[in-house]
Amino acid sequence: MYQAFAELYDELMNDVDYERWADYYTRLLSIYGIRGGQICECACGTGGLTLPLYKRGFRMTGVDVSQEMLWQAAQKSRKQGIAIPFVRQDMRSLNLHRPMDAVLSTCDGVNYLLTEEDLMKFLQAAHRSIRPGGALIFDVSTPFKLKQVLCSGLMGEDRETITYLWQNTWHEKRQTVEMELCFFVRDEDGKYRRIDERQHQRAWDQQTLKEALWHAGFRGVSLYGDYSLNAAQEQNQRWHVAATRGEEQESD
Repeated sequence: MYQAFAELYDELMNDVDYERWADYYTRLLSIYGIRGGQICECACGTGGLTLPLYKRGFRMTGVDVSQEMLWQAAQKSRKQGIAIPFVRQDMRSLNLHRPMDAVLSTCDGVNYLLTEEDLMKFLQAAHRSIRPGGALIFDVSTPFKLKQVLCSGLMGEDRETITYLWQNTWHEKRQTVEMELCFFVRDEDGKYRRIDERQHQRAWDQQTLKEALWHAGFRGVSLYGDYSLNAAQEQNQRWHVAATRGEEQESD
């Protein structure tokens, strides 16, 4: 996932307001008592949010499973004269050399965890990586978005140098959406390359997320809707989930 696609990612996401997103996460972190310190962003991709958060005073570490995405992130960081460590790791087995003040996973990172076992592995790894009293904050595309907005259907766009087709298929039993993407990229010689990408995302409901966080040792769990501090609603397209690492993981 996100291998050949990495070179296209920033161009395709050029309409995303990462500055607004960084402002929102800065506000959430502040609510949870974090106004600086060490932050690890899991599934950081090309660093679209990692760099703005660094500029807001956080000491960032970016983690992603895709070496290609990390390479893009490192190039952007270097061009801006910013020294951020970008580390290849699977978020389900996160292993950092020092405790973090917070762990983040943004822009659907948790949606790519397709089973409850994978979700628990990430939450437990995050719990081990956060200092007592630190925070875990992540966002997910909601079941409403995956079922009703992306759902099953075909979409596409013809840009100056990229044309793509995007086919979605919703699987009700698995609560997942399968995304098949086909890109035609025009090179400098005028010829087109074809890049195919297939991804799957899982729709996570609020109750499952809350219970998993509790069992992983997190407390003070809150869910907010669509870049606000309002309580999450079923018809939000994005939920932001925040919790505090408990002092000790309690037994059931």
